Amino acid sequence: MEAILTDCVQNSLRHFMFGNAIFLCERLCAESPTEVNLQLLAACYLQNNQAYSAYCILKGKQTAQSRYLFAISCFQMDLLNEAETALCPAHEPGGEIPNGAAGHYLLGLIYRYTDRTKNAIHHFRLALSIDPLLWAAYEELCVLGAAEDAAVVFGEAAALCIQKQYLHHGIASPNVHTSNEDYNLVSSQNFGSEEVSPRQLKHTQGNNLRDIPGSYRGAAVLSGVAPPPLCRNMQPNGSNLNTVNTDGSPRSVVNSTIQAPRRKFVDEGKFRKISGRLFSDSGPRRSTRLGRDAGANINANISTVAGNGTNGSSKYLGSSKLSSVALRTVTVRKGLSWVNENIEEGIRNEAFDDSRANMASMTSSSFPSGDVRSLDQDGATVPVGGIFFSGSKVISGASEVLGLLRSLGEGYRLSCLYRCQDALDTYLRLPHRHYNTSWVLSQVGKAHFELVDYLEADRAFSLARRVTPYSLEGMDIYSTVLYHLKEDMKLSYLAQELTSTDRLAPQSWCAVGNCYSLQKDHETALKIFKRAVQLNSRFAYAHTLCGHEYVSLADFENGIKSYQNALRIDSRHYNAWYGIGMIFLRQEKFEFSEHHFGMAFQINPRSSVIMSYLGTALHALKKSEDAIKIMNRAILADRKNPLPMYQKANILMSLEKFDDALEVLEELKEHAPRESSVYALMGKIYKRQNMHEKAMLHFGIALDLKPSATDVAIIKAAIEKLHVPDELEDNL
Repeated sequence: MEAILTDCVQNSLRHFMFGNAIFLCERLCAESPTEVNLQLLAACYLQNNQAYSAYCILKGKQTAQSRYLFAISCFQMDLLNEAETALCPAHEPGGEIPNGAAGHYLLGLIYRYTDRTKNAIHHFRLALSIDPLLWAAYEELCVLGAAEDAAVVFGEAAALCIQKQYLHHGIASPNVHTSNEDYNLVSSQNFGSEEVSPRQLKHTQGNNLRDIPGSYRGAAVLSGVAPPPLCRNMQPNGSNLNTVNTDGSPRSVVNSTIQAPRRKFVDEGKFRKISGRLFSDSGPRRSTRLGRDAGANINANISTVAGNGTNGSSKYLGSSKLSSVALRTVTVRKGLSWVNENIEEGIRNEAFDDSRANMASMTSSSFPSGDVRSLDQDGATVPVGGIFFSGSKVISGASEVLGLLRSLGEGYRLSCLYRCQDALDTYLRLPHRHYNTSWVLSQVGKAHFELVDYLEADRAFSLARRVTPYSLEGMDIYSTVLYHLKEDMKLSYLAQELTSTDRLAPQSWCAVGNCYSLQKDHETALKIFKRAVQLNSRFAYAHTLCGHEYVSLADFENGIKSYQNALRIDSRHYNAWYGIGMIFLRQEKFEFSEHHFGMAFQINPRSSVIMSYLGTALHALKKSEDAIKIMNRAILADRKNPLPMYQKANILMSLEKFDDALEVLEELKEHAPRESSVYALMGKIYKRQNMHEKAMLHFGIALDLKPSATDVAIIKAAIEKLHVPDELEDNL
């Protein structure tokens, strides 16, 4: 009876019938309440997104597998202290972490979210050393800015580790013909062969989704699945099958759910009207977002400020855009071929064929040739996923996998270090079939986004949507791209598509919030962004967007709190540092402003906008020479960004270097011929030089360019005081 119930439970899990699995497993536990059966019941609840049930079942259990499952339950319920205690019991200091690489990865996540970065890095590296194919651990190291070169992580040491895990153990027992799961299903219950059910025999030939036996993997794995989602109540987008071994061996589960009916958050009829509202014209946006409205003005007194950037998810740290057409015309770089529009054929332009043709040959040296020869001579076979391969094929396959991870990993590492052009070049070396996937195309879009290539970012994200319209990867950033491009209709359509795909994903609500924010409905946008935070409290970008909306509503106190919440989740979320710096700059707390801009600059030293505002804060602190140096760096970093040139001219004017300031402004006029702020500043300089006719001419041109109402008042006041001595008037 027990064997049949166990087999039925696992079969139900294999077919994603979690309710049936829970019911039958409860019968199993009633019949035989062993800890192994309780683990199986907890696994059923976890896969049904009922972490609280698994928590109650496993609380107080001491076996390694029970502690690991309990830690996952605690993690999903945001009980991080209990999760840590389960993995590292106080009475066992220095004890072994359950489930090997997966356990270290989970512990690393716990340390990361409890602000113990060094410990987190240590455990992520341990996880990678145990299982070199645990990509999620390398991703976390990249996000923390602590990843080594992918060529090192996925190099010879990783090859030897994989060889040890697959080959040495496989050769030692080449006649094993049953998968680990089904072997444990039969043997761990101490049943004789006569008690094996027909269903058990049916599944003994590796009929599992990812059945890499634990005995061939060295360290325990999460059945090929990364640890659980980072949100207590968030529904996963998909389900991965996984079962718990009945002998308590270190195998674990992933949250797999059948999504329940979703409660409406915004009235559907009202939401469909968004697109109709999105065509209304609006004035210049005045909020702390980098990558500003095309008509936004830059004033010496920082009357308007610009928006934000991203770290995995956040608004772009772009310049204050003086003219989106004249200044931010984005061209396709030479040599950067894009995916052909015919996605169905999946064919890319062939400009990079030569560099991508032989992916496997790049990595063939990873494995010692002597091992390959000995395996070929011996004719050894190795079980992988219930299927037997020759040792040489396993080595060749692992070499190809590591080569692929090297390219993907290096590109992702460079992106996290904001070396975006280098990252793009790395991604271009990928084979076509991998480049044309949503994850890679989304990373390409993010890289162009950081480089202020909004049009290229739009193209990349659009291609990603066409390849996999169900994927939400990078869609929060895509909505920000459309926000900056002021693509009202496309943004509205994207928001509706995302919410229809998954209403419980924070990316969907970030897109909806950007729709309202673009229409200057900041109160509604704030409510929407709070909904995204509610769905996933560890989604740093949603906190940052809340901060932007608070600043737009002049609620600086809550704005700072939102930015700080983002930094608690990700200390390298540089646009949150930038957002706090902008608030302090507006409040004229220049020392605090300099500190926060400096922190953002340390994380992203290639952002022209961060350098521009850091220079502004330095100038306000009377550190004009340092300010000039940082402005020069900002100009070199992005010559299309007019903001640092404008600020440099402003600083030179304050130093009474009028000719140098006019020279900079004349150059700036070529980039921004219709920006009123440039002409207004030139008029002020001519006034300081007592050249009243030229001053009046430039003030008049500034007014003709239809500046904002605030700037109109300032310019008219300057005209009225044209003959007033400079020492009495310095407000423009």
